[in-house]
Amino acid sequence: MKILLTGATGYIGKRLLPVLIKNGHQVVCCVRDLNRYHPPASLKPFIEIIKVDFLDEDSLRNIPKEIDAAYYLIHSMSNSTEYDKLEEIAATNFKNYLSNTTAKQVIYLSGIVNEDNLSKHLKSRKNVEDILGKGLFSLTTLRAGIIMGSGSASFEIIRDLVEKLPVMITPKWLNTKCQPIGIRDVIKFLEKSLLNENVFNQNFDIGGPNILSYKEMLLDFAKVRGLKRWIYTVPVMTPRLSSYWLYFVTSTSYKLAVSLVESMKVEVVCRDNRINQLLEVHPEAYKKTIERAFLKIESNQIVSSWKDSQISGVKKIKISDFVDVPVFGCFKDIRKRDFLSREEVVNKIWSIGGDNGWYCANVLWRLRGFIDKLFGGVGLRRGRTNEKHLEVGDALDFWRVLYVNKSEGKLLLFAEMKLPGEAWLEFRIEDDTLIQTATFRPHGLLGRLYWYSVVPFHGIVFKGMINEITKHNKLATRPT
Repeated sequence: MKILLTGATGYIGKRLLPVLIKNGHQVVCCVRDLNRYHPPASLKPFIEIIKVDFLDEDSLRNIPKEIDAAYYLIHSMSNSTEYDKLEEIAATNFKNYLSNTTAKQVIYLSGIVNEDNLSKHLKSRKNVEDILGKGLFSLTTLRAGIIMGSGSASFEIIRDLVEKLPVMITPKWLNTKCQPIGIRDVIKFLEKSLLNENVFNQNFDIGGPNILSYKEMLLDFAKVRGLKRWIYTVPVMTPRLSSYWLYFVTSTSYKLAVSLVESMKVEVVCRDNRINQLLEVHPEAYKKTIERAFLKIESNQIVSSWKDSQISGVKKIKISDFVDVPVFGCFKDIRKRDFLSREEVVNKIWSIGGDNGWYCANVLWRLRGFIDKLFGGVGLRRGRTNEKHLEVGDALDFWRVLYVNKSEGKLLLFAEMKLPGEAWLEFRIEDDTLIQTATFRPHGLLGRLYWYSVVPFHGIVFKGMINEITKHNKLATRPT
């Protein structure tokens, strides 16, 4: 069967793709930026990659007319304060085009919407479902609450809170009930719903066997990690204060924090579990999903992370627009070091950031990350998805990977921190020499003042970094 997969670069899409291919399907992957999508080589013979932006109606013409079914995994939450309008436009464009294809079914992953008073986020999800339901195809909607798994936004936020705060003074919405489900089970529901006529033109709530408050979720997470935590709820914390609290303690962006806080006031509990019997899927308990997630983390097998999505950043960039580093009107810090072992140098570069740090002056890096958070930036809390592997589009602390080629020995990063300009950091190997280049394109006078204010620190940060990367591995030192 030929299956259309939207959101192919997202957290769910990356995990669903290999399952579809394993089941013998040919998959058409929709991406907004071709330069950002690099699926594993083993999957490439079974997929077709097309450039589609569902906000641009004309780009949908790239979708083949002959398809059997489609997955709608598009969400715009936190991209804009008007994300609900963007989601409505995208869903309408999708519905109109798919209605003129041979698609028999569309499967939409939504949120649980059983309360009368829904958050803006959940209202938008329900509106998208209503729009898709008017298409000339059978719609299957799977409504999930909190999705837990290695790399998921919910998992990482809970992990940040539990592992960083022994004592928490929290808003009263932590007593709201929800029904979390593991990512492994979400993928099973998505897989088994495909072209299954028993689920055509219906919506289902999917959740695990445990109904818990957010407070109970935090405490159970702590038990799995062997940590003792104390949580006290207070009625006086406003939504704005709650959002700031979540933003500063966790790796989430402020816009996402606002949406999450608003949604956490609404109970997301399943109406029934009839789909469990219908598809013969029996979701795992909450604690089991946490244990499974940490097994993946400890074995460095995280397939996808929400942090690698564009919504985890503050700049909406198209990677292809920034791959060519500008020359004119830019300030540059260029440093070169010769080395003996190429393999050692490449491995160090490919392991930079996250828990490994930046090899020198990590206190200054953390200070810069803290300042970035104060001004509404992403800070250093995103870390990295994989300790030794990088892909185009990956988040790397407050950088985004623009280009990565290990055999070529080149890594190019673009800054997503708050800056009065644009910044790139490039590592490039030529013969037996490592060339490290920091480029800054200032915006006006403020940008120039910023550059001159940080120049004194470059001798510590950038010089120290390249020295550490080539440490014990140098032939000679060239002047900088």
